[in-house]
Amino acid sequence: MEKRLFSELGLSPETLKAVDKMGFEEASPIQTAVIPVALTGRDVVGQSSTGSGKTAAFALPAIEKVEARQRVVQVLILCPTRELAVQVAEETGKLALFKPGVREVPIYGGQSYERQFRALAAGTQIVIGTPGRVMDHMERGTLKLNALKMVILDETDRMLDMGFRDDIEHILKAVPPTRQLMFFSATIPRAIQELIGRYSKDPAWIKIESVAQNAPQVEQTYFEVDRRSKIEALTRLIDVHDFRYGIVFCSTKIMVDDLDEHLHARGYLTDRLHGDISQTQRDRVMEKFRRRAFEFLVATDVAARGLDVDDLEVVFNFDLPNDAEDYTHRIGRTGRAGRKGQAFTFVSGQEIYKLQSMVRWAKLDIQRGRIPSLDQVEEARTNVFFEKVRATLEAREFRPRDQMIDRLLDQGYASTDICSALIHLLQQGGAGGAWGQPAAAQTPAPKPAAASRPGRTEVKPAPAWAKLAAAPKPKSKAAPAPVAPAHSAREESPAAGARADSEESPEAASEVSRRSKYERPARTGREPGMVTIFLNVGRKQLVTPADIVGKIAGVTRLPATVVGAIDIHQRHTLADVATAEAELIVKKLAGIKLKGETLAPALAGAEG
Repeated sequence: MEKRLFSELGLSPETLKAVDKMGFEEASPIQTAVIPVALTGRDVVGQSSTGSGKTAAFALPAIEKVEARQRVVQVLILCPTRELAVQVAEETGKLALFKPGVREVPIYGGQSYERQFRALAAGTQIVIGTPGRVMDHMERGTLKLNALKMVILDETDRMLDMGFRDDIEHILKAVPPTRQLMFFSATIPRAIQELIGRYSKDPAWIKIESVAQNAPQVEQTYFEVDRRSKIEALTRLIDVHDFRYGIVFCSTKIMVDDLDEHLHARGYLTDRLHGDISQTQRDRVMEKFRRRAFEFLVATDVAARGLDVDDLEVVFNFDLPNDAEDYTHRIGRTGRAGRKGQAFTFVSGQEIYKLQSMVRWAKLDIQRGRIPSLDQVEEARTNVFFEKVRATLEAREFRPRDQMIDRLLDQGYASTDICSALIHLLQQGGAGGAWGQPAAAQTPAPKPAAASRPGRTEVKPAPAWAKLAAAPKPKSKAAPAPVAPAHSAREESPAAGARADSEESPEAASEVSRRSKYERPARTGREPGMVTIFLNVGRKQLVTPADIVGKIAGVTRLPATVVGAIDIHQRHTLADVATAEAELIVKKLAGIKLKGETLAPALAGAEG
């Protein structure tokens, strides 16, 4: 069955706003079929496995039926397990976000009765619960169903397998005869048919076939990651596997913009696609992506539909997709043309249950993985660096520097020490760069050119470490484009100095150590050779030292060592920077956005 846009299904503007905020740009087959019928008030029998996106299929019509001013239970959703009840309640709450006064509560065994008593007494309209606990509250008189408008049985076959048939019948006999009834089940055995015949009235039968959609050429791995650590996990996986060409899928347009900016600031060449980008700009982005003008496309599902790209190395599910069909469409974009691709999926908290449902629905072969440690990332970088040096030596693709080497040998330095010092300079991005020139002035890294777009400076990261670690490609010199004006359509989110500097702006895993390096509780004087600059962002914008360092490094292509102590206040930040680079930093930061705020930097007074 074909999918349709949610805006075509008859939902209210408030509900469509919540759907858009969750990133649901298009309804799944079960949602497309069920929602219009359910909104008419007709009973529904939906045959669809868990993982097909059916939660929104029944939750959206239920929310639309609720009268917010009536503080009584109007919708009852029965689930077989506490985990599913919690998951359904969470999604229902998100979908009802812009419906003022609409409340939902999960009730299940093992949770405090007192908490459930308070929630029910407060006037909750939507109750999601397991049959046993629902019956318990009915008998106690704490759950009254006389005003019920809709009853939904989710995963009915599982509830019957678990022995809940008598409980379900007891509940259905107690609800008003005028209620709307919806059954959802992967299979419809005789026992469920009897329930439908006994309690339902002329139901609409909707069946969505379960089809194995696994991608055999794709190696699939999932990682349980805290939301705040996803960016760190993503960059570590990219670095360990040395990926150079892939797609990162996000669930919302806001997340696409945010992640694109974070990755760009860490030195990864990225661009973005989502529903708010014009078709002309989409075509331009895709043309550049096909010719590998940047490394990673950050996109939503709808924006990325129909991409004709055959040689992707990897697909990342930064956010878990809405249903199993979207998942298989995403990962199917790698592993094409006889190549073996990889797909990595991040899940956090209760999302693990949703992923397990998708595995059952689409018969996925997906393994759990462990996020690489910083030591593993460093080892992988070292191995890449070693292979590049070895290949350069074998191919003799370098200009002899005998005179400089002889001078160092004549001064008594061992040849091994000379090599170690050079490697150290290369890995550090070079304070002063190779041969005494600034690192940013060296030949650009042999990596694809950054994607240009309105308002973004086209920057090519060029520290020495990245030059040798990158895949050999024709070298070219290019000066950075002018900084975009503050009023441009897309504010600049520039690349940092190099992929190897990604630890200079880390997320959760290394935030504590970075804060101790850059942040201090009070300004007691500058470090030697430093001046202080004023930035008009602070704790109010949730700015961290890593954000400041990453933005400065990204805009100027200077090493992170030019930044000293950082003092973050409520509405502004004072940062010490190298005196020689202060004017350049102030000039480059002007007009750039950080955490949604346009920067207006200035040199601070002598009092700091």
